[in-house]
Amino acid sequence: MVNSATSATVYEPVPYWAKLPHPMFFKEATSIAVDSDDNVYVFGRGDYPLIIFDRDGNFLETWGAGEFVRPHGITIDAADNLYLADDDAHVIEKRTKEGKLIFRLGEKGKAAAWQEGKPFNRPTHVAINPATGDLFVTDGYGNSRVHKYDSEGKYIQSWGESGSLNGQFSLPHNIAMNGTDRVTVCDRENFRLQTFTTDGEYVEQVHMHRPMAITDGKGDDTNLYVAEAGAPPVQDGVRRLGQRVVVMDRDGNELTRFGNELMGEGHDQFIAPHGMAVDSEGSVYIAEVSYTAYGSKLDPVREVTSLRKWKRVSG
Repeated sequence: MVNSATSATVYEPVPYWAKLPHPMFFKEATSIAVDSDDNVYVFGRGDYPLIIFDRDGNFLETWGAGEFVRPHGITIDAADNLYLADDDAHVIEKRTKEGKLIFRLGEKGKAAAWQEGKPFNRPTHVAINPATGDLFVTDGYGNSRVHKYDSEGKYIQSWGESGSLNGQFSLPHNIAMNGTDRVTVCDRENFRLQTFTTDGEYVEQVHMHRPMAITDGKGDDTNLYVAEAGAPPVQDGVRRLGQRVVVMDRDGNELTRFGNELMGEGHDQFIAPHGMAVDSEGSVYIAEVSYTAYGSKLDPVREVTSLRKWKRVSG
């Protein structure tokens, strides 16, 4: 396990990291997680929704074909169980790493009333408290809430509502533990991170450029890693507006960042970062909804880069 990154830490992109066997394809990777052996789990929207690689990008296995409606988020607990957010199915599923269903939160295919606060209406991601096993779910597209459950899936509480004041949300898109006593939420369309106690009490906020994904480090790495989306079409070509990963400490102080200033398919660029994970070596994996954001709009349409690894090489 590595220590927390500092301002001197250097990351470098690893070109063509994932080695998919022919004729498999991603279409687009939406979220990504790393288990205790540094195997990498990619949750995506193609014909192979769950694809597993080792740390070097070698293909291990795939499962889940036909079992999900619209994959959105994946998280792994200390026992290597998976928590999968299927937003158009309105459920969170806990599964073994082999794919066996353990339990499901929500009723598959049945949405709660839009923006009325009850779980779920298109949930987006799960954070897991390593000290208690409690689950925190961002219910983002059709709600403006965070829901808390215990480790067995028993409902505890919810907080948040639509708006831009402290404790309100405009599309809570992702969530991560911030130590064991706080959670930090990507309040995407309010262009900020909001941090709360694990009981839902507002603590602080940090301005970001459309924060899409957040994850915490492994082991002794106490930092947070945040992926920012780029500028809207009217600002195409404007530099320094997202399309990067920011590494920060628990209090939101930026330590370093990486990523080209402009959108693209280059090895050091991003198109639409959407999910993120960190392994025990401190390397960072980024899943991108690049087909939705870019490839589907090309003529002819095509799959574009949607999975990247940046290796921590020093610091």
